[in-house]
Amino acid sequence: MSDTAALPSTVLRTFLTTPFRARTWKEFAYLIIVFGLGCVAAVYLFAGIGGGLYLSLFVVGIPVLAAMILGGRVWGRIHRVLVAVLLDAALPEPPAFTFTPGPIGWLRSAFTDRTSYRALLFLIVEGLLGVVIGYGVLMTVAVIGFVALSPIPWALLNPTNVDENGVEHHSMIQFGDAFSVDTWPRVLGFAALGVLGCFLLPWLIRGVCFLHRALALWLLTPTARDLELAGLRESRRAAVDDSAATLRRLERDLHDGTQARLVSIAMMLGRAEERIAAGGDAAELIAQARTGSKEALTELRELVRGIHPPALELGLEPALETLAARCALPVELRVLLPLRPSPAIEAIAYFSVAELLTNVVKHAAANRIWVAVLPAGTGALAVSVRDNGQGGALQPVGGPGEGVVVGGLSGLAQRARAVDGTLTVDSPIGGPTVVTLVLPLAGPQ
Repeated sequence: MSDTAALPSTVLRTFLTTPFRARTWKEFAYLIIVFGLGCVAAVYLFAGIGGGLYLSLFVVGIPVLAAMILGGRVWGRIHRVLVAVLLDAALPEPPAFTFTPGPIGWLRSAFTDRTSYRALLFLIVEGLLGVVIGYGVLMTVAVIGFVALSPIPWALLNPTNVDENGVEHHSMIQFGDAFSVDTWPRVLGFAALGVLGCFLLPWLIRGVCFLHRALALWLLTPTARDLELAGLRESRRAAVDDSAATLRRLERDLHDGTQARLVSIAMMLGRAEERIAAGGDAAELIAQARTGSKEALTELRELVRGIHPPALELGLEPALETLAARCALPVELRVLLPLRPSPAIEAIAYFSVAELLTNVVKHAAANRIWVAVLPAGTGALAVSVRDNGQGGALQPVGGPGEGVVVGGLSGLAQRARAVDGTLTVDSPIGGPTVVTLVLPLAGPQ
């Protein structure tokens, strides 16, 4: 009952305080600015684009038209800044302009830049919204402001109006012979209507600004295709970085380990040859060389296992069984795959489970792990690793329950995105932690 009783007072307080809030004045400033920018944009569209189209009949006009089209990006950036500063709506940046080297490549890229065309479409619609509707709103603000302050000019300037019979009246406004605002009570009542309008105006301004914000969100932000391309580029970059890191690790391991052992073996065999040539006994050196060769073979097997585990030759389930058996904690494994994934997907699933098991052992303070590999719709598999540890694998970013994948988990997420997969983490404080990868069976399409 108390909340219901407080509702009318809250609504009244909001109604009375809205005209004095910073948001109202920022939105009003936004309407004034976009009205002026709309007029300039109309000239830009008519003179710049129209002139560029006309000049494109000649060779010199083609680059001019291309530059005018790319100018839409500048207009888009200006309006995104205005929306962010005055409407408190930060809009994501569209993809940057990329072009093929050379004059022809630059022109082709300019004439096919979707972001520029969307920004130009925004200018056209914004011209109608910011200039035409904006002019009506600004005129309404001016009229209501004048009405609210009408007692001042009525008292100081003695305005007169002529009725239909040609009779002059000392009045602010004349409605034919029926009614005229020519007495203090009428003037004050007329001003009261203006004051009431002042409290209603913010809601009109807010509604128009909502349309501006929606238009900017529609035409000045990345499209689903842009986001998909950005994701593909990021996945490709992550895959290249991961491959480069793997090659550097292999190079370092071969140089510092196996190569050093092979050099040592060669030196031992060389000394053995010298000793045999001198009639001595080289059995000890040959035995050391044999031992070194076995150790080098062991290191090479470990390196090969890091590239493609031999257990994966038999399939993902046997490989995961090997991982589970080697884990320091008890692991309950469940695998149900009607179709065998591609080798690349099997490798990603294997190494992801291996890293997740290592993370649980090192950081989760758990005593048991559950691993499941199950179908996830048509043409996909879900790999989930759950533990009964302390949780908290997410870094808070804004409030309870919100977070981002951090640390080694971000590397797993990038690896999954590289094949059009996804990674989700559910890790409340106190646990349990569940990490799920959804991967396509056949890899990226």
